[in-house]
Amino acid sequence: MPHELPKSYEPGAIETRWAEYWIKEKLFSVPTPPPGESRPVFTLLLPPPNVTGRLHMGHMLNQTQMDIVVRWHRMRGFITLWLPGTDHAGIATQMMVERDLAKEGKKRRDLGREKFIERVWKWKKLYGGAILDQMKRLGASVDWDREYFTMDENLSRAVREVFVRLYEEGLIYRGKYIVNWCPRCETAISDLEVKHEEVAGKLWEIRYPVIGNFSSEKPEFITVATTRPETMLGDTAIAVNAKDERYTHLHGKKVLLPLMNREIPIIVDELAQPEFGTGAVKVTPAHDPNDFQAGKRHNLPQIDVMDEHAHMNQNAGPYAGLDRYEARKRVLADLQEQDFLVREKDHTLALGKCDRCGTVVEPRLSEQWFIKIKPLADRAKAAVESGEITIVPENYRQIYLNWMNNIYDWCISRQLWWGHRIPAWTCDNCKEVIVAREAPAKCQKCDSTKLEQVSDVLDTWFSSGLLPFTTLGWPEKTRDLEVFYPNTLMITGFDILFFWLARMIMFGCHFMHGHEQDSLIKKATAEAERETGAQSDDSVPFRHVYIHALVRDADRQKMSKTKGNVIDPLEIIERFGTDATRFTLAAMAAPGTDIAFSESRTEGYRAFANKIWNAARFMFMNVDRIGAADVTVGSPGVGIASARVGAGDSPAHSPGTSAFDPTALEDRWILSRFNRVTAEVNDALTTYRFHEAANRIYDFFWGEFCDWYLELIKPRLNFEEGADKSQAAAACQNLVNLFEAALRLLHPVMPFITEEIWQAVYAGKPPLKSIALAPYPQADERRFDLNAETEMAILQDLIVNVRNVRAELKVEPKVKVPIEILASDPAIRAMIEQNRGAIERLGNVDKIAFVKDSLANRAGSRSTARFDVHVVYERKIDVAAECERLKKDLEKLDKEFANNQRQLGNQQFLSKAPEKVVEGLRRRAQELTVLIDKTKSKMNELGCT
Repeated sequence: MPHELPKSYEPGAIETRWAEYWIKEKLFSVPTPPPGESRPVFTLLLPPPNVTGRLHMGHMLNQTQMDIVVRWHRMRGFITLWLPGTDHAGIATQMMVERDLAKEGKKRRDLGREKFIERVWKWKKLYGGAILDQMKRLGASVDWDREYFTMDENLSRAVREVFVRLYEEGLIYRGKYIVNWCPRCETAISDLEVKHEEVAGKLWEIRYPVIGNFSSEKPEFITVATTRPETMLGDTAIAVNAKDERYTHLHGKKVLLPLMNREIPIIVDELAQPEFGTGAVKVTPAHDPNDFQAGKRHNLPQIDVMDEHAHMNQNAGPYAGLDRYEARKRVLADLQEQDFLVREKDHTLALGKCDRCGTVVEPRLSEQWFIKIKPLADRAKAAVESGEITIVPENYRQIYLNWMNNIYDWCISRQLWWGHRIPAWTCDNCKEVIVAREAPAKCQKCDSTKLEQVSDVLDTWFSSGLLPFTTLGWPEKTRDLEVFYPNTLMITGFDILFFWLARMIMFGCHFMHGHEQDSLIKKATAEAERETGAQSDDSVPFRHVYIHALVRDADRQKMSKTKGNVIDPLEIIERFGTDATRFTLAAMAAPGTDIAFSESRTEGYRAFANKIWNAARFMFMNVDRIGAADVTVGSPGVGIASARVGAGDSPAHSPGTSAFDPTALEDRWILSRFNRVTAEVNDALTTYRFHEAANRIYDFFWGEFCDWYLELIKPRLNFEEGADKSQAAAACQNLVNLFEAALRLLHPVMPFITEEIWQAVYAGKPPLKSIALAPYPQADERRFDLNAETEMAILQDLIVNVRNVRAELKVEPKVKVPIEILASDPAIRAMIEQNRGAIERLGNVDKIAFVKDSLANRAGSRSTARFDVHVVYERKIDVAAECERLKKDLEKLDKEFANNQRQLGNQQFLSKAPEKVVEGLRRRAQELTVLIDKTKSKMNELGCT
């Protein structure tokens, strides 16, 4: 059967087909392994995108890296679970549905809570799976059979269980505290959900008359400064510092609150700092977190002057009903009129805004539910400090620990309707609060049946923080928990390090305390991953964390709709294909370095895919010409058995079998290079150096395989009609086997094109359903061949130098030229002689002559440490240009030699460096000395100044 590929590579034509095939065949579904299973396990939880979400570049980077790691582990024989799902996204989803209602002229309160929730579920059913549909189109190799939604009943039940347990342990409490309040979303939000922007604002100084000194001939005032003058309506004190001698005489006195004519005390408190402002500060316990604490210390009243919409309430007196900013204007005007406004000056302030809707946040006194976070944080901090959890890059480890050391109680209640409703009920009769797993029938204190559930819902991050174990069946002790918990890895962005990552660690260490993973699986996994650390605590939610960087635009600017520089990954994919887009992100994803996404790079990787496609077509043309029945597929040096191309036979299970027969120099060289690159790629993926893995594969596939190996074996593939084609069949067999193994090496990064070509290798009858299930190449050090690599490097160097000289001499491409070579080493001369045909063909040479005299003074010559080569051509050389080239060459050689000698002269370096590194430096020093002498000699011959 012919091995057919279309003439042109069209990613759109193949990607949808394979994405649908993978899902239809359930290739990535993972049944729960039974007891006794001893294969290693790899588990990864997809950071659940919001149900409102659409794919953006951050998702694309995150999911590309996860898919690479997942496919790599699956091909290595791990039981590999990548768990997908979506988050209900309380605030975001409620906002979306409220916008829909607004188009109908309605508000959620017009529907009531029950009808509104029904509306949200309908919206979720219609639009909520968009981002997962996009993931399916992009071929994410998740287990779709295990897809979850954070409001699923089993997960909701687990959320209630966690809340009740924490409450029973005294770690959840209810209290009235200052919270960040979003007037638009009408809910409390956490500090993490507040984004601060530096803006140009104003600072107003207001004087408060001191009672007792106000009616005298010289009335006394105390001046305070504020950026929020409207909050002064709720002032309950003025604070001064005990060390501030300016105000010592005012200790214990009172002032008259301007506009409200209310007497408030002057208190002594460290809230006031003498060196800042006037040294005196207004205290508004209901509208500032620091003032709230000072108010508690001095038992001050808490006067709330704003409602949930940031309008002034009845406590604001004549300003009641005004929006906060309108009230500000009126307050300032009245202060000015009554001579209490001292001055106004420009002031830069960090304005807190709701991260979801952009509304300016108000610190507001509100009754909320909180978690006592320190007991949870202490254990989560210890898990990272002890190495039970590793964080890469390393700098994020310290950032995490610093945050944990300065953590404070977490406000977990939100004044929303969409979300996990807090499992607490208030007795209408005695006001007793009852926390329970299920709705209680009556009050446990007074037996009243008039109970009303608390209207608040839980912070979205509360439920998502439980996902590593609730998605595996907790609170039941399931087999899934035994197998897949702890998860192996978490890949996420820095932006949710504290939102999500830290909370998963806190909850996991607390609720999974005492959990033990299946011992056989744990041992097999540690051995397969070559774990050397003492990771014995199975309560942690994951063993490793990789924090990926941001994707920025080509100018390294952060993407934003305001700047108009947002890149839509779906548009990029439409133009260049998913594989090229993935490869771009992988090749630029150096740990700790943001990605400056460049379409030109993506265009280059689209060309890379095209190069692979054309190489496959060339290979298939020769396979079909020579005869498929005479060619077998194996995997060079990776211990995978062979199967006949086109026959569809199952591979023989004989580890170590290889159908690659390295007879010529180029065979030994490419086999050695493949195994070295395989080792480098596996090592890079082990430590999340995605850029190194991608670039190593790129260099091998494009440079070494396509540009050199294919060109070198072409003569062996050709044979005359009726002649013995055994040599061609052997060369073709090597080509097919190497190509098949290289496809498997590339597959995790470029899954679609590799699947298409791999299936074609077997003419539609592969031994496995997908390349995704085929073994990943592993390096065989026995196949490393330093001699072959050295000889090929000399050969390549010779051919490249001949090509360069031809270009400089402007030799017509069709014109063949003779060359002269000086090589003092007999082995090098013999190697060149053996590969004369390759040099003549690839260098466009018609004759090779070996000489004994120096060629350094000849026009059109090049010198290396191992040989000199001279292109014999009559065209007159441009002496000035040649001198300029030699001068630049000499500068580079001198600079490299100076660095070389500096290293060899550094005793501290020599004492620590591996012996082979030092030996390499000494060998290079000898080569550089020869090259410098040759370059100087040639410059002298040409009369260069």
